[in-house]
Amino acid sequence: MLHLRLIVPSDRTEQVVDTVERTVGTTHLVVLADAARNPSGDVVMCDVAREAGDELIGHLRELGLDHDGAISVDNIDLSLSKRADKAEDEAPGEGADAVLWEHLTDATHEESTLSFTYMAFLTLATMIAACGVVLDNAILIVGAMAVGPEFGPLAGFSTAVVQRLPRLAWRSLVALVVGFAAAIAVTVAFSYFMTGIGLFEQSMLAAERPNTAFIYRPDAFSFVVAVLAGIAGTLSLTSAKSGALVGVAISVTTVPAAANAAVAFSYGEYRQAWGSSEQLLLNLLGIIVAGTLTLFLQKALWNNQRRRTRKSAA
Repeated sequence: MLHLRLIVPSDRTEQVVDTVERTVGTTHLVVLADAARNPSGDVVMCDVAREAGDELIGHLRELGLDHDGAISVDNIDLSLSKRADKAEDEAPGEGADAVLWEHLTDATHEESTLSFTYMAFLTLATMIAACGVVLDNAILIVGAMAVGPEFGPLAGFSTAVVQRLPRLAWRSLVALVVGFAAAIAVTVAFSYFMTGIGLFEQSMLAAERPNTAFIYRPDAFSFVVAVLAGIAGTLSLTSAKSGALVGVAISVTTVPAAANAAVAFSYGEYRQAWGSSEQLLLNLLGIIVAGTLTLFLQKALWNNQRRRTRKSAA
């Protein structure tokens, strides 16, 4: 269930209440007259089944509440109410399959920001991975994958394509390109520094590396795994099962490939640098393609579910 808190201009309260009451899957409607001060108006609260949430939010935006009032949405972790159970039963579809497009757009917009924190995490992850590739240490590689924040802008780009949001697409693309370019540049300097103090050696990179050689040797499986990870990551975002993102993060070779490219470049190992760059691009492309197609499919299935529900109600 979702909890909606609305600030409504007084002249539109009846319209909003009528919209909430007509939406299948809503309950626990509360109206507080003249309770809001900034902006001024009435406060309307209700609970709605997740599968009906996107439709209700869409209707509320059509009434202009996002401009003249406010729409706040929270997840309800526990609701002990027979009315809530009835609302969920009446709402079409399954809550786990529902996509809150406004929430997804807002979340990916935030995760796609080229901020100091994003840059710091991506750079630190790449440097950790650099230690992993030189030492041929799989644990460090997995740790670096988990630290990397690159799935945010990848999901943002897919969302932007499906929702036709060019600004979000550009924002996500800039975060990916600038973020990885900066992380690789800093890691090249880090490699020079580690070589200078005797912790990195070119022979370590050129040696047999059974645990990390796959990073600079892309093959068909690289793309297949990236596609599967892109699907899993997108589903985890749209169904609010964010815990699955950790598994997605450690299943794709993005940050380790950037790290291997940086270290190889610092030693003039251009074949490894090119192979790692190819691996990086292949994984990024696979995730974007899979994420975009997954969102398109989810949107089509949910729209079809709505049409069938409306026909049966008529």
